[in-house]
Amino acid sequence: MLRIAATAALLPDGWARNVVFDIGDDGVLAKIECDVEAQGLEQVAGPVIPAMPNLHSHAFQRALAGRTGRNSPTHDDSFWTWRQSMYTFLGRVDADAFEAVTAQAYVEMAKSGYASVAEFHYVHNDPAGKPYGDPAELAWRVVAAARIAGLGLTLLPVFYARAGFGGTPATAGQQRFVHTMDTFTHLYERLRQGADRHGYVLGVAPHSLRAVTPEELGQVVRLAAQGAPVHIHAAEQTKEVDECYAWSQLRPVEWLLTHAGLDARWCIVHATHMTEREVVGLAASGAIVGLAPTTEADLGDGIFPGHAYLAAGGRFGVGSDSNTIVDPFAELRQFEWSQRSRARRRNVLGSAGDGTIGTALWARAARGGAQAVAQPVGALEAGRRADLVVLNPSDPALAGQAADDILDAAIFGPSRAPVRDVMAGGKWIVREGRHLAEEEVFGRYRAALARIDALR
Repeated sequence: MLRIAATAALLPDGWARNVVFDIGDDGVLAKIECDVEAQGLEQVAGPVIPAMPNLHSHAFQRALAGRTGRNSPTHDDSFWTWRQSMYTFLGRVDADAFEAVTAQAYVEMAKSGYASVAEFHYVHNDPAGKPYGDPAELAWRVVAAARIAGLGLTLLPVFYARAGFGGTPATAGQQRFVHTMDTFTHLYERLRQGADRHGYVLGVAPHSLRAVTPEELGQVVRLAAQGAPVHIHAAEQTKEVDECYAWSQLRPVEWLLTHAGLDARWCIVHATHMTEREVVGLAASGAIVGLAPTTEADLGDGIFPGHAYLAAGGRFGVGSDSNTIVDPFAELRQFEWSQRSRARRRNVLGSAGDGTIGTALWARAARGGAQAVAQPVGALEAGRRADLVVLNPSDPALAGQAADDILDAAIFGPSRAPVRDVMAGGKWIVREGRHLAEEEVFGRYRAALARIDALR
């Protein structure tokens, strides 16, 4: 049994003072007491908050970050031109580089305040588009990277078979992703057999309505175990919305609400472009919306209707997606700031009784993320895993802040290093801002980048 004490902690009912956490040998919070003496216990150095679950990651894209900023001659850069750059880049990434890049992304996640991740894993084949001898080769590399970083993993093997609505055949650039139902079933069975041994949660991810047929979507969902998470991209781009409507006379979220039986195990990633009716329907479904506001801004996707969705009772979480920015504080800041730009007022996503907007956004995103990753995390309460973040009182933006205001300062202030320590599953993986494996992981990452660049 590990016992630690904090002068302040964000519990489900709000900020509490003089908190003692009892953490079992299984890494689960056994008991939490407030307003108690902490003599003789390990006293953490700052306020404690629940670690953020990262509900949407494409970890391999970390190596592409900062490399797509050159204008095209026609100045028509978009998500679609970025996607082509990503395909070209992937042609130079072998399995060893894939693992090295993923481990670097996961260490950065841990240092930024994530302690669990849902990996939307859609790269399955080798750089030539051929299956590996073990169809789960790259999935095992993801598992290894999560173990090195110490993150709780939700593994979401992606079924990707089409290039567009109506069953359009996949392109040459998509061959690293492609499965048939038979080969995907074999992959899923391999991963199901390894889940208990490696300690990950297994779900499924039909990539998007443009990448699967309705029949394939149903088969993939039925393949998953009862209650397992189901994640899907939807309505990220207006072009996608238009093409979906031309195919089905329904918009993507509308199609899913009508045909897919959305419920609490679903995570609809992006959902950027919705009508009022879709907003209300998605909020009522119990599904989570998976937002990646920094990626959505970077790719020029548009602005999610956050105010309307939350007003309708919708649930959400955040993720790092393309890992251009790996920082849950930045995701929440971009989410709120995008709504301010649209509404031309401040504090848009708060509501009466919430307390400060930063505290409310962090708590809601952590709860929603926990639902999406299907792990017992997202809040500091008995029975949940001991995934927690100790905020950094030495950061000038946080110094002298009352606990009630400290998340506002961390999210909306000039904070550069809000995270001091991170615990995942009862084990410290980040201490004083440093990850225990960061030097080794960064060395492998730099070597992988050198190999990738040598193949240009």
